[in-house]
Amino acid sequence: MESYLRKCCLVSMFVLFIGLGFKVKAEPQVPCYFIFGDSLVDNGNNNRLTSIARADYFPYGIDFGGPTGRFSNGKTTVDVLAELLGFDNYIPPYSSVSGQQILQGVNYASAAAGIRDETGAQLGQRITFSGQVENYKNTVSQVVEILGDENTAADYLKRCIYTIGMGSNDYLNNYFMPQVYATSRQYSPEQYAQDLITRYREQLNALYSYGARKFALVGVGAIGCSPNELAQGSPDGTTCVERINSANRIFNNKLKSLVQQLNNDHSDARFTYINAYGVFQDIIANPSAYGFTVTNAACCGVGRNGGQLTCLPGQPPCPNRNEYVFWDAFHPSDAANTVIAQRSYNAQSSSDVYPYDISQLAQL
Repeated sequence: MESYLRKCCLVSMFVLFIGLGFKVKAEPQVPCYFIFGDSLVDNGNNNRLTSIARADYFPYGIDFGGPTGRFSNGKTTVDVLAELLGFDNYIPPYSSVSGQQILQGVNYASAAAGIRDETGAQLGQRITFSGQVENYKNTVSQVVEILGDENTAADYLKRCIYTIGMGSNDYLNNYFMPQVYATSRQYSPEQYAQDLITRYREQLNALYSYGARKFALVGVGAIGCSPNELAQGSPDGTTCVERINSANRIFNNKLKSLVQQLNNDHSDARFTYINAYGVFQDIIANPSAYGFTVTNAACCGVGRNGGQLTCLPGQPPCPNRNEYVFWDAFHPSDAANTVIAQRSYNAQSSSDVYPYDISQLAQL
């Protein structure tokens, strides 16, 4: 009888809490989230670097409470993914993370960074992909120290999500910048993509050797559709530059094949490909379906359709930011980032991901 009364009491208290609006805090779907990439997901790592590739000034962050180093008016794709994965806070940048904070994950992304170490050099300091991997190795040492031993740390890290989005700058700030880099004279688009994939694989294997097991590899977007490329290479300012997009597709096809190879090579790991290119093309082809009205101009920037330069310090951006696919000459708006992240997390089409979306990856 006493046991029965105790159960009834507990049920009544639970119903009372719900009625009063109390919420039971849910744990994130994974214990931690590690991020590697470039300016599309940099959230402040370049703020302390001597670099032109910085976004720590207004109007960047206008819809985020102020500039943080994010190359957006608001959230990046990884911010949205952190929310979808159930984290209470956005993943902190490596440049400022400390102590127990690292246990929820770290963002290593750096604007202008590439797979090749020389990529983006004309813009100043940046943390290359290999440098980001080295920073991750340093983090793993700290995780081992906090958790007490390597086995416990390994068990912890294998349940975390790792998103890697590299390669955009290897085209934008390397291959298609022949006045600065010789790569386009040394490699055909096919050879260059293969070179990038070979280097990419080395870094992924390094991450694997340091405990990473759940990888989401984000393909290069349709760079030829950015306001910058439209301003420079489009005859009418609206038609995407196919010369660039075709090279991006070659890389993405090889990256998708790499995912299959890595899944075969590492039976205890899971790799998936996120088709950011395809999602972005869908947004541009069907803007009204997502609430966009402007696909070929930047909300903030100067020159032809805002595509010549990124936002200048203090420059007022457009007021209707949610209607723009692009925030500046290179980077998607908060609204576009949200669509890309949502379809990465929960695939809307079978072509969005291969072989699983991030919500499925989290459960594996």
